[in-house]
Amino acid sequence: MSIKQALISVSDKTGIVELAAALHQLNITILSTGGTARSLQESGIPVIEVSDYTGFPEMLDGRVKTLHPKVHAGILARMDLPEHRQVMEQAQIPTIDLVVVNLYPFTQTITRPDCSFEEAIENIDIGGPTMIRAAAKNFQRVAIVTDPQDYGPLLEQIRANDGSIDHDYRFQLAQKAFSHTARYDGAISNYLTALEPSNSQRKRFPDQLNLSFTLAQPLRYGENPHQQAAFYRDTANVSGSLADYDQLQGKELSYNNIADTDAAWACVRTFDKPACVIIKHANPCGVAVADTALDAYKKAFTTDPVSAFGGIIAINRAVEADLAKAVLQQFVEVIIAPEFSPEARHLLADKPNIRVLTVPLDKHNNVYDLKRVDGGLLVQTPDDLDITADQLQVVTRIKPTREQIEDCLFAWRVVKFVKSNTIVFCANGQTLGIGAGQMSRVDSARIASIKAQQANLDLHGSVVASDAFFPFRDGLDVLAKAGARVVIQPGGSIRDEEVIAAADEQGVAMVFTGVRHFRH
Repeated sequence: MSIKQALISVSDKTGIVELAAALHQLNITILSTGGTARSLQESGIPVIEVSDYTGFPEMLDGRVKTLHPKVHAGILARMDLPEHRQVMEQAQIPTIDLVVVNLYPFTQTITRPDCSFEEAIENIDIGGPTMIRAAAKNFQRVAIVTDPQDYGPLLEQIRANDGSIDHDYRFQLAQKAFSHTARYDGAISNYLTALEPSNSQRKRFPDQLNLSFTLAQPLRYGENPHQQAAFYRDTANVSGSLADYDQLQGKELSYNNIADTDAAWACVRTFDKPACVIIKHANPCGVAVADTALDAYKKAFTTDPVSAFGGIIAINRAVEADLAKAVLQQFVEVIIAPEFSPEARHLLADKPNIRVLTVPLDKHNNVYDLKRVDGGLLVQTPDDLDITADQLQVVTRIKPTREQIEDCLFAWRVVKFVKSNTIVFCANGQTLGIGAGQMSRVDSARIASIKAQQANLDLHGSVVASDAFFPFRDGLDVLAKAGARVVIQPGGSIRDEEVIAAADEQGVAMVFTGVRHFRH
């Protein structure tokens, strides 16, 4: 069926004049409302106002415009059914074959700090979702367009099919339209169920949590070959997030690649100085900061060269040729950085299987961290707390030096990204030994020490971070024996005094953060 009549009513007017002009040239009658109609008329495009079309004026400050049988019958009529055709002929209602609608900017409105409850309510669209759902339901005859990005393909379809749109494309548009209204309604639900009924104060978590993600790519398999998997992105693109990556070369990313790369990128972008993070099985096996990205990489790799084999490398600076040459000396799965020089890309191209990703270095955090559990979802705010030197509390007789404080802050950032229980040795902006994910903090301390020994790194004079407090002095004893001279930890144990006394006894400085960084 050829498109004879289109209804256009959009909040986002990107590209709408160009689309309407093209439809007019194709001899398609255009119905429109309010600001959209004015924009088209000002551009010299003939438009029939919906109020003139229905014979019923807009009312209630524009709340009622398109909610009229002549509009909705024109959209919903099934012209393959004789009874529908008869009703339409008797009522003298022509069909509407194309609907171009997007909605009041509810989400954008509520993110403004000065947005009032009344303003939020007024930005809940009624007529728009009704038309979208009607057109999407009747996709067998009607095309529904909700995204300006689809204007070009739509026109190509009309021109290629002698004024009509093929069935498969109409179905694709309908799928997109129902997803559009679902996200819209979800945002409204999230907003309203997060308000206290008595005073409209926002709660941290809504009573009903609606989430929306878009399929980015199916994956070969999940964590293991017998598991199926896919990668979904946030519907709204978030600059600087892993999902914003651009892959320059290499094989497709696997489930584990994406998970590990996310951990690496999250860690490296927290540092202001040139930094490198090497991740293996979701844990850092080497982290370092330096004056250059190359030096940071060399220091990070030195921490645990064995574990770095087949790892994920994240750099928070542009990768130049010298760094690319160094990286190519080891087996690496993924390299991620804000930028790669042409020379670096040329060198890396000799290893076409290496996945090379770029992501803008924008610092951000998700609104929520999510973890699926059987029958439910754990939701929390992200662990985005970074402490400063003036927030540290020195609790021992021995005071750390300024350089040791800097290493304390470095180690404290690293520890946040290691699976608990966690112990991290470091010195001069470099990790020396990392003990991750043990049930006993003492075992984590021993493993970190062993890792340093295996890498021939000297722990004497080192700084150590513990992600949680020491419940007993035994963990501290292990660290002191290994050579640590400063320990940074949250504090808060009922045995803090015992642990502090042990530190004084062994000539170890200790600082408390008052903050725990468990990562399960």
